[in-house]
Amino acid sequence: MSLVLLGPPGAGKGTQAQRLERDRGLVQLSTGDMLRAAVASGSELGRRAKAVMDSGALMPDDIMVRIIAERIDGIDTGFILDGFPRTPAQAMALDAMLAEKGLGLDAVIEIQVDEEALIERIAGRFSCAKCGAGYHDKFQRPERDGVCDRCGGSEFVRRSDDTAEAMRTRLEAYRRQTEPILPYYRDKGILKAVDGMAEIDGVTQQIEGILG
Repeated sequence: MSLVLLGPPGAGKGTQAQRLERDRGLVQLSTGDMLRAAVASGSELGRRAKAVMDSGALMPDDIMVRIIAERIDGIDTGFILDGFPRTPAQAMALDAMLAEKGLGLDAVIEIQVDEEALIERIAGRFSCAKCGAGYHDKFQRPERDGVCDRCGGSEFVRRSDDTAEAMRTRLEAYRRQTEPILPYYRDKGILKAVDGMAEIDGVTQQIEGILG
C-alpha cells in the first residue's frame, strides 16, 4: 500500500503516520530523513543533494524523486510519503516514477483542519524541559501550575515557531504551495479527506475506514 498524507503544519500527519507504521507495517518516508541519509551515504546522488543543500537552494524535483525511488526499492510492505509532493509538478513526477516501477498511489489523504482552531491548538503548546511531557495553556495545564505532573520539574519550554504569527505564516505557505495539488489528485479519484479536528483516535478511525 502506498499513501501520501497531506495537511498543514500541526494537522497531525506525523502522529497518524506513526500509527500506520505500527498497525499496518508501512514505512514513513520523510523527505528530510531521506535527504540526510542520501548525503550520509556519500553516493553520487547524495553528493549532488549535499551541494544543493549547502548552497541554500531548493532541492530540484529530479533529485528528490530519484532519492525516493532508491528508498522504496527496499520496501515490501508499502510506504507513507510525508512532505512530498508539495507541488503539482512534483505530484506528476512522483506518479511517473512509480509507474516506471509498476506502482501507484492507493490513496492521498488530506487531513483537514479549521485554521483558527489549529492556531489556538498549536500556539498554546509547551513542554517540561526535564522530561518532555507536553502541556497546553488552555486544553492541558499541569495539575499544579508551574510543576510538571510527570517528573515534578519546574522549567518549561516552548518551540520558537509555536506562535500564532509563525503558524499563520506556515499556513499561508501551505495554501500557496501545496493546496494546488489537491485538484490533481481529486481528478485521479484517489483524494480522500478526514476531519483533523477530531480526537487523535477518531482521525485514526477515519483513515482506517478509507483504507478498509
